[in-house]
Amino acid sequence: MEQSAQQAQQLDHLAATPAASPSPFAAFGLPGLGGPPSAAPPEPRPILELEGEGYEDELDSLSDWVDDFLLPVYGAEVTTAAPWCLEWQEHDDVVAWLHALWLAYEQHKDPEAGLSGLFVWHRDFLTHALAAVRAPGGPLSACMTSPERPAHRLLPGPPPSARTEKANTAEADTPGSGEPGQPAS
Repeated sequence: MEQSAQQAQQLDHLAATPAASPSPFAAFGLPGLGGPPSAAPPEPRPILELEGEGYEDELDSLSDWVDDFLLPVYGAEVTTAAPWCLEWQEHDDVVAWLHALWLAYEQHKDPEAGLSGLFVWHRDFLTHALAAVRAPGGPLSACMTSPERPAHRLLPGPPPSARTEKANTAEADTPGSGEPGQPAS
């Protein structure tokens, strides 16, 4: 019985979590080596949800990626079948597409994506995004269609829905609906 009790006590001791011992690497903040655990990176947000300086910083980073990586490697020739715009940053829909493409690239080049990560990015993201952005009738179709003729033109979007128009009309007809501090007309 006594031997059984000693074995149980020994098993409990071996199963217990070892006491944290100071690590010589703790001062360097290395996770898993006695340093503090690393904070989770912030969740990426769609660029069009950002405002002010956050938007400008993200657009600068996106522009660097597009100019330094995407266009030199995947830009292809500018034609009527594949237009481009030197001022693509002014096309909100193009910015949204390219930002999503960039985020997917960052995710799929990570070692955790595995050896086929970049293949998946090419197949599922790159081809589709560039086909949408550079389509003959796409968001850049009124811009540059030949390298010798640089052009930039924002195409008008669809008009507001009938529901929005009715709401705006009803708001304008409501007494006291003017700006705060302004007399209603």
